[in-house]
Amino acid sequence: MATKHLALIAGALALAVSTGTARAEGLAGTVSSAQEGLMEGVVVSAKKVGSTITTSVATDDKGRFSFPAGRLEPGQYALSIRAIGYDLEGPRSADVATGKTESVEIKLAPTRNLAKQMSNAEWLASFPGTDNEKKALLNCVSCHDLDRIVRSQYDGEQFVDIFNRMVGYYPGSTPQHPQRLVGNAQRTLGQGPNMRTVAEYLASVNLSKETWSYPLKTLPRLTGRSNRFIITEYALPRPLIQPHDVILDEQGTVWFTHFAEQFLGRMDPKTGKVSEYPIPVLKPGYPTGTLDLGIDKAGNLWIGMMYQGGVARFDKKTETFKTWSIPKEWQADATQSGHLEPAFTHVDGKVWVKNSDGSQILRLDVESGQWENVGSFSAGGKRMGVYGIRADSRNNLYLLDFQSSAIGIIDAKTGKFTAYSGEIANSRPRRGAVDEQDRLWYAEYAGNAIGMFDPKTKAIKEWVVPTPWAQPYDVVTDKNGEAWTGSMMSDRVSRLDPKTGQYVEYQLPKTTNIRRVFVDNSTTPVTFWTGSNHGAAIIKLEPLD
Repeated sequence: MATKHLALIAGALALAVSTGTARAEGLAGTVSSAQEGLMEGVVVSAKKVGSTITTSVATDDKGRFSFPAGRLEPGQYALSIRAIGYDLEGPRSADVATGKTESVEIKLAPTRNLAKQMSNAEWLASFPGTDNEKKALLNCVSCHDLDRIVRSQYDGEQFVDIFNRMVGYYPGSTPQHPQRLVGNAQRTLGQGPNMRTVAEYLASVNLSKETWSYPLKTLPRLTGRSNRFIITEYALPRPLIQPHDVILDEQGTVWFTHFAEQFLGRMDPKTGKVSEYPIPVLKPGYPTGTLDLGIDKAGNLWIGMMYQGGVARFDKKTETFKTWSIPKEWQADATQSGHLEPAFTHVDGKVWVKNSDGSQILRLDVESGQWENVGSFSAGGKRMGVYGIRADSRNNLYLLDFQSSAIGIIDAKTGKFTAYSGEIANSRPRRGAVDEQDRLWYAEYAGNAIGMFDPKTKAIKEWVVPTPWAQPYDVVTDKNGEAWTGSMMSDRVSRLDPKTGQYVEYQLPKTTNIRRVFVDNSTTPVTFWTGSNHGAAIIKLEPLD
């Protein structure tokens, strides 16, 4: 199989992370403003001229920051900051020399354009209206941020026209790379009996009346332990790349799916070098793009092929793909095989696949290539709108219902289905992971919480994320029993200690539409990875404790 190799120019990065106080060597300093003096919780980023890798740290309670030894090779660096309400006044660059520590005193000034800095979470906090009115906007951020809405001048009738047009586009479409659906395939964006009500609400919060009628509310900067981290951002070689799912294999290689293109991506985290492997097209003329990325026990990578109506397996040794198409008699224009679960295929030879068209659960026998339609399922008297699927150690399948508060489990041997619901109403479980105790950990997108189902007690526990309007998409647990999630709205990563119920949150340096989250347990402390789905970048977050 031909490969497309794209090299990212990057300095060598040391792999060791200090678990104590980071030793300043290369670049250190303070951040202050006339308004606050020395400032805590400011994210400081340094990017070497000509490089595609950016390294970020945050200031402590005395306004100090330092980049750990070995993280910045000698050269000239562009500096940037993230502190809501402030712009960088200076300096904007620094020179790092071998064996020396460059000390800089960064000065900030009040921003002249607060709206430009607002996260999706801050826009929702600022909007007038009820939580239910605001939740109507939660689906918008899959394709674009809320800034596109609030700066528009459309009235209610014009928004209705936009809703009717949006339903014909692929989920991975962006303003820069739109893809039309084929035939009678349609999405349900803004549709339904409340469509005009939603349209009028959007017109009440945008610039259709020339100015915003509400004050802009911002989140406070994070403090304390939240500021002990190193973040590395690897820019990808093309701005249209949407790294939806980012994971690491046992060798430490980074792999990612392209949400709007027919490639599997690979990145060397030491050098930043990226390779792209073109995935075979199964349905010419249909939208391209992939979503779910899994690994089986043999180390093969499995990819959900969305509107191509099938799944692919990638052999890393031979660098070749094998694909399986959903049977033609089950195919339709709206067939969408975005989610799959190959982790426990070795148990019974079966891979679980979800067809979003009708929330059908399918099962593929890998050896024979035969498909089984396991069916659609109901919870609380309503058909489930299944989003994520994950298997336990016996290859029983968990289903996450994106239309209610329910999760369900299918017994792989008997086909028996049982549903359970958490206490947070309409929490909309989205994606998650299964731990070594076969417990399901999952993101409650509309509930703004992490949920956990214990199959032994049949009970669900829920922990609300501290930042309002975070809307977590996915959850993963680490070797220490902590749970990690990322926000599609606030650009923050949340780390939960279930024993205490306490969270630690980390502020990312840029707008980051976080989807799949992954934790590398081979490091101490563990390392968090995710893709910047709208920013063509891969993010590595290393907590210092």
